[in-house]
Amino acid sequence: MIHRTDPDDAREFWARTNESFADLVARTSPGSLPCADRPERLAANGTTVLALAHADGVLMAGDRRAVQGSQIAQRDIRKVFAVDEATLVGIAGSAGFAVDLAKLFGVELAHYEKIEGAPLSFDGKANRLGGMIRDHLGLAVQGFVIVPLLAGWDEHAGSGRIMGYDATGGHYEEGSFACIGSGSAFARGSLKKLHRPGLDQEQAAMVALQALFDAADDDSATGGPDTMRAIYPTVASVGPDGLDEWAPERVGGLVAEMIEGRRGSPEGAGEEPR
Repeated sequence: MIHRTDPDDAREFWARTNESFADLVARTSPGSLPCADRPERLAANGTTVLALAHADGVLMAGDRRAVQGSQIAQRDIRKVFAVDEATLVGIAGSAGFAVDLAKLFGVELAHYEKIEGAPLSFDGKANRLGGMIRDHLGLAVQGFVIVPLLAGWDEHAGSGRIMGYDATGGHYEEGSFACIGSGSAFARGSLKKLHRPGLDQEQAAMVALQALFDAADDDSATGGPDTMRAIYPTVASVGPDGLDEWAPERVGGLVAEMIEGRRGSPEGAGEEPR
């Protein structure tokens, strides 16, 4: 028996030329594609980032893993960016869009300072980043969500500040610490236990590493420190003296100390950060 194709179906099939087979399937039978119900799984996603206040400013740290569905897409992705000498941005969500957003935000801040002769205020930076996220809302509705975390030194307030965001660009002042990403619930629980007022920068970094370790212990999308490959969380701090981006060797030293301390307490860190 010969099956005759309806002419209208044939016209739809050949409606476009020079398109890939994936594009053809997406146009004519989108349900046949893998991850058709979850298009965001086709892109790598960054996971856990946190920020916390300390006596000398504010510190941000992020793990290095990016996932694509159930697979590890990258082991050493960077999720914490210094966009100027007083401001840090951490990214979670669709990694490609998020990294580009962080870099573009840094360019916009540099351009503003060059034109105006003075840096944008922290509140101005928070508002501008919110606007950039809002411009991305169309892609967020399709599942490609970007959720950043902003932390910086506010000269006018004389203190470090942390700003959290939602997918619509709404931003909200955080208190002593904040977390974003798939492991944020576990990291937040650790920070509630370990953070206290008056931590110096070294102590704050140890608290951040402990929280990321706890997140990686319970969240498969968050990567723990990889001592074999010397891949450690990204750590940076800002304060009245400017930016301090930690070298991997410096982070590795604290990681070794943390792991040694955990040998006697594998289920979690003690109440004291050091």
